[in-house]
Amino acid sequence: MADIVPTEVRSRMMAGIRSTNTKPEMMLRLALHAAGFRYRLHDRRLPGRPDMVFPRRRAVLFAHGCFWHGHDCHLFRLPGTRPEFWREKIDRNRERDMVAESALSALGWRCGVVWECALRGRTAIPISDVIFQCVAWLQSDVPRLIIRGRG
Repeated sequence: MADIVPTEVRSRMMAGIRSTNTKPEMMLRLALHAAGFRYRLHDRRLPGRPDMVFPRRRAVLFAHGCFWHGHDCHLFRLPGTRPEFWREKIDRNRERDMVAESALSALGWRCGVVWECALRGRTAIPISDVIFQCVAWLQSDVPRLIIRGRG
């Protein structure tokens, strides 16, 4: 299937997609801050540059976009244009995620992932429920947290 926009326009559109301060990340940050949690953002000293780092609790939280991290949900669909390129790119992102989480665990950090489909779309969970789960996890000693959309 041919792309419906010129290459230059598509390139500009893709370059405009942020890797930090995304809407799902901002929703989590605002709600966790309001709940009294303090964190560091995108700490380059840690593997994978976690979205939120809670040093006192030795925990990190990632807000993963379902498309870019290849989540198996309704928000992910492999593009019809250059599918092999996208498959390789998303597979590299998945592998990078696994390596970063393994490295963080080896360093004694607890890792949490909140998927975009938990915050928006037809499988979204109320933000209050997502934050409740995050708060409960941060206050516990449980090593891993994964929050996906319903279904």
